[in-house]
Amino acid sequence: MRFGQLKRREFITLLGCAAMNTVIWPVAARAQKTAKVPRIGYLGYSAPPLERHLVEVFQEGLRNIGYVDGRSVAIEYRSAEGALERLPVLANELLGLNVDIIVTLATPGALAAKQATNTVPIVVAAMADPARDGLVASLSRPGGNVTGATFLGPELIPKRLGLLKEVVPAASRVAVLWHPDVYSERTMGDMLNETEDAARKLRVQLQLLGVQDANEFDGAFSAMSRNRADALLVFPSPMLYLEYRRIVNLVTKIRLAAVYPWREAVDAGGLMSYGASIPDMMRHAAFLVGRIFAGAKPADLPIEQPTKFELVVNLKSASALGLEIPPTTLVRADEVIE
Repeated sequence: MRFGQLKRREFITLLGCAAMNTVIWPVAARAQKTAKVPRIGYLGYSAPPLERHLVEVFQEGLRNIGYVDGRSVAIEYRSAEGALERLPVLANELLGLNVDIIVTLATPGALAAKQATNTVPIVVAAMADPARDGLVASLSRPGGNVTGATFLGPELIPKRLGLLKEVVPAASRVAVLWHPDVYSERTMGDMLNETEDAARKLRVQLQLLGVQDANEFDGAFSAMSRNRADALLVFPSPMLYLEYRRIVNLVTKIRLAAVYPWREAVDAGGLMSYGASIPDMMRHAAFLVGRIFAGAKPADLPIEQPTKFELVVNLKSASALGLEIPPTTLVRADEVIE
């Protein structure tokens, strides 16, 4: 046991990751022979402290393929600092700096960048449903200037709700914390429909609580308390992801069992998560940048889909809530934090 964590299985990879390191070194070497130092525009969401760990993972991914910021590549950083309405302005600002590629975390940044240009390549680390959101023609043939990966947004929500009911069998009222309009109306509709269908099958009542930014968290959690929610389901959203520490603190105060899309919430003290690895997706974004610098076109780079997902459980958080995680859940967990 190391660092208080018991590893069950370590198999979080994106499709094709195994082959990346075998092909990318020659790609980077060829790219560096050109006189021009390529320039990346990084379109961020939050104030630097929140998104810094993802930026560092992206930089590490670039270094692994031979691109070092300030030497063999130049990265221009812009951040919306939590105000997503600023993304279009920042995308245009990056284009004004003549960047060769725009890289962004998720769908809102991709939509802003695509609105600003249909020629400069756009690499998106983690999208919900890029086809339904109008970013690409299809996952296999994007057909435009956008490529990246999807975390399978709507499809995994019933699984998370099922895990929550498994851990809290008596739960009859489940609050849902979600970020309206963060994805297209079609994708958000799919997420809600999948959740409502799963809730009917599990015989739980949902309390939908939409928040546009972190300033609305206190009101949402007060509403959960008034409604006597038994548990909490957190929807996918870049804003919510980057505010996991604050969300976990609020969940702890009202003593709710909660399930999240990504493990960073569990690392911050949350109960459990189920989903793909966002850092792995950022590394894959760096790989795609290398492919494009080597001459590949985004239109020909299929949208990657995660082939493995990780279930992470925090036993310390469960103990604080007076919960006993079922053995059937623990045996399926990829990592248990004790």
